[in-house]
Amino acid sequence: MADLYLKALQSERKALWATCRLKGLARGTPERERIAAIDEAIAAHAARARTP
Repeated sequence: MADLYLKALQSERKALWATCRLKGLARGTPERERIAAIDEAIAAHAARARTP
């Protein structure tokens, strides 16, 4: 079954990353901080999925 939460996080991260690349945004901007938060959420979700 598809993990919709994970797909939503990955989709948001992909869109934000594209925006950052297009605009040339530096580290420390809200968009880059959101990407870091999404990365942490994805890692936490993956850890929960691996735990039986």
